[in-house]
Amino acid sequence: MAASASSRRVAIVGATGNIGTSVVDALRGDTQVEAITALSRREPPEQGRGVRWERTDVQEDDLVGRFASVDTVVHLAWLFQPTHDPVTTWRNNVLGSIRVFEAAAAAGVRHLVYASSVAAYSPGPGGRSISETWPTHGWPAAAYSREKAYLERFLDAFERQHPDIRVVRMRTAFCFKPESAEQQRRLFIGPFLPNSLARPELLPVLPLPTGLRFQAVHSDDVGEAYRLAILSDSRGAFNVAADPVVDFSALADLLQARPAAVPAPLVRAVLAAAWNLHLVPASPDLFDAFLRLPMMDTGRAREELGWSPRRSSTQAVADFLRGLRSATGDSSPPLRSPLPGGRLEELRTGVGQRP
Repeated sequence: MAASASSRRVAIVGATGNIGTSVVDALRGDTQVEAITALSRREPPEQGRGVRWERTDVQEDDLVGRFASVDTVVHLAWLFQPTHDPVTTWRNNVLGSIRVFEAAAAAGVRHLVYASSVAAYSPGPGGRSISETWPTHGWPAAAYSREKAYLERFLDAFERQHPDIRVVRMRTAFCFKPESAEQQRRLFIGPFLPNSLARPELLPVLPLPTGLRFQAVHSDDVGEAYRLAILSDSRGAFNVAADPVVDFSALADLLQARPAAVPAPLVRAVLAAAWNLHLVPASPDLFDAFLRLPMMDTGRAREELGWSPRRSSTQAVADFLRGLRSATGDSSPPLRSPLPGGRLEELRTGVGQRP
C-alpha cells in the first residue's frame, strides 16, 4: 500500500449523503486525520465529534475560502433529480464540480479525491471485467452517465495543468447501506412501491429484466476505500466493488423468490411510460445505461490501497432491503426517513423533480 506519513486536513463536499456519511465515519478518529470540514447544502442535526460543518452550495458559494485551511478535498456532492430537467443537474453536477476542482487548485490544495462511478465507463466488453484503463465515455443518452464521463475528460486536462495536485478518481459500483435505502427509493423507485414488497414472503415470483447483472458494495466499505485513498500517495482511478456479481439467481436467493425473465425492451417501455407520466423518478435512459455497465476488476484498489471489503455484494444488497423494509433512514437531511409530509409530499413536489 502506498501510505503517507503526513496528516491530512480534509474538506468533504457533500458530506451528508450516502457515501459522505460513511466517509466521515471512516475518517473520524483516525490519528492521521487532523481535521474534518463537512460541507453540504443542508445542515445536519448535529455535527458530531471532530467535524466542523459549513453550509455550502457548489454553484454559488466561495469555495476557495472554504478550502483555504485544508490540504485535501473530497468531492461527493451530486444531484440525481430533477430527472426531467437535465440542465439543472448539469449546472450542479458538471459546472458545480468544475468550480470545486478549480477552487481546490486556487486554494493550494494538494490532494483531490473525486467520486466518479462505474457509470463513467463505456459499455463493457462482455465476458470479462475491465481495469481502470477502459474508456470512460459513459452512455451518452443518460444524464448521470454523460455528466460523469464529461468530468473524467475535464480531470484529464486538470491533471496536466496541475501536476502538483494528486488527483484520485473513485469509480464505485452501486453503494448500499440500511440508512440510505429510503433515499434511494425516493431517487430511483418513487413513492408507489410499498416497503412491504421487499419482504420475501410477498414475492413468490420475481420479474427481472433479461441480462440483469451488476456489482454492488456496502457504503461503509466505500468509506474505508476513500479513507485509504485520502491517506495514500496514490494517483489515478480505482475501481471499487465487492464480490460476487449480483445476477438473477443472487437476487432470487435474497428475496427467496423464483426469478422470471422479462425482455429488457418490455421493461424499458413500461419504465418510459411511467417516467413520462411522472410516476417514477428514474428515466428509461438510465435503465439503458444500467444494462450496459461493465463489470469492474478491483485489483488495483486491493493491491495498491490495501482495500478489502468486509461485506459481500449480496450482504450490501441485503442491508438495502432490510433498510427498505424498516424505512431505517438516518439523521442527515438526504437520508432522513420519513421526510416531512411523507410520500404525499413526494407526490406534491413532483416525482423525480425534487433536487
